[in-house]
Amino acid sequence: MIKCSNAIVHASKSLRIGFCRYGRGGTVSAASKSNRAGRGKTFACPFCAPDCTRGTNVLYWNKKQPRLYKSEETTMKRAYINGILLDGTQQMEPQAHKVLLCEDGVITAVADEGTDLDGYEVIDLHGGYAMPGLINLHVHLAGNGKPSAKPRDNAALVRKILSNGLTRAVAYRMVCSYAKLELLGGVTTIRTVGGIADFDTRCRDDAQAGKILAPRILAANEGISVPGGHMAGSVAVAAHNNGEALTQLTKVSTQRVDLVKLMITGGVLDAAEKGTPGELKMPPEMVKAVCDQAHAMGYPVAAHTESPEGVKVALENGVDSIEHGAKMDEETVKLYKEHGAFLCTTISPALPYALFDTAVSGASEKDQYNGRIVFDGIVESAKTALANGIPVGLGNDVGCPYITQYDFWRELCYFHKYCGVSNQFALYTATLRNARLAGVGDVTGSLEVGKKADLIVMDAREPHLQPMYDLDIRSTLVWNATGNEVETVIIDGKTIVDGKRVLTVDETAATQEATAICHKYLARQLGAQNQL
Repeated sequence: MIKCSNAIVHASKSLRIGFCRYGRGGTVSAASKSNRAGRGKTFACPFCAPDCTRGTNVLYWNKKQPRLYKSEETTMKRAYINGILLDGTQQMEPQAHKVLLCEDGVITAVADEGTDLDGYEVIDLHGGYAMPGLINLHVHLAGNGKPSAKPRDNAALVRKILSNGLTRAVAYRMVCSYAKLELLGGVTTIRTVGGIADFDTRCRDDAQAGKILAPRILAANEGISVPGGHMAGSVAVAAHNNGEALTQLTKVSTQRVDLVKLMITGGVLDAAEKGTPGELKMPPEMVKAVCDQAHAMGYPVAAHTESPEGVKVALENGVDSIEHGAKMDEETVKLYKEHGAFLCTTISPALPYALFDTAVSGASEKDQYNGRIVFDGIVESAKTALANGIPVGLGNDVGCPYITQYDFWRELCYFHKYCGVSNQFALYTATLRNARLAGVGDVTGSLEVGKKADLIVMDAREPHLQPMYDLDIRSTLVWNATGNEVETVIIDGKTIVDGKRVLTVDETAATQEATAICHKYLARQLGAQNQL
């Protein structure tokens, strides 16, 4: 007989089979040199120790962080057939009877059916809708979007997280898991605009090295705010003067960020009184000093701005993208055009405070009032920008209450519903236009020759994705699609998800590593009990 901490099982030469105390049964591989478990020794029941036997969770607790993801070859020539293509261009016209050819992770042709596919691995899309992966331009990887009944001191929480190596490691694993959720929900590129320490660039680099699953990441790391400013002390550093702001800029440059984030105004939740959301916090001279130096170093600058005054200060002093936005007048429109800036619209974060019943949102009267001001400003800003030819991108400010890492699709619906754009324009904005605004339009964003094979396939068999009234899949995707309908995810030519199942987890390596961790833990526990 062999005893587990929760089970009594029978041992044989090849298998151990048994039932744990919770009534769940299972089969565990035989003893080996790697697990050092044998006749008469204890081992971990895989059903009672889920945190150390599921491969995905091993990444959160293994100090050495093994490479548990398979390195899929991208040199193979692949042909995707029997799908309906939505190529990412402005009209997003569905194209049937086409074959998408890829080699070395790059799209080489969009050919007609009947093309000679000799030498290609043929992949049947089973009538699914293949389109470019979504691109989310406004992400905070430090949050999961879970609302809280009580106000949280985010600055105190971040101080606690960064206070020791263990909490830093756990927090980093959480950030990586949130990035993975973006990818599994159909987002293949994200632009982070404020995070904890250097976690965002680390996540980007670990994903590129194949250590974790994550989208293509354009990272800003910590933003620059001011004392009492928006997110100061949590996902932004409070700079007391221009010198401290430039010191932070130098710091993030050593972390190899892709852009710089400024917090120029306040927001909904940090407004002290009714009618004061988006209050100007950062002095114009600080905005100019950071923008001038950032541009000299080759970095674009994004700025949190939620008031007309804040938008003007940002544009006058060199900001490249306005995040959120506010109502515009003719002077603001002119500033956008003179400086070549674009607007990143984020409808999702203010909507719960503006439109939800307070019994649901938990918002105070002040927050609801201010939320409505910001919500109306964001929507009107987008409408004005679109009417005047100012480029508009799309992000959902993920990490804010009610805004999760797995449902960027909702932002497309809001863009159509509240800003009046067509369904195809919403899809185009979330793919190719976002790619171009983020500076990666030559790499990703559309199914065109020479671009990376970053694509997703939507499950056309889902009942609620069946076109009904106007028989147009584009409206169905915008109104009804969620991350749950993403059937396949391919990034850089690598198939990450197929049949809604992650393919790239090396289950053997994960299981072996989990078993080793369990044995070490149980050995320590047994040793402690023997000492007693």
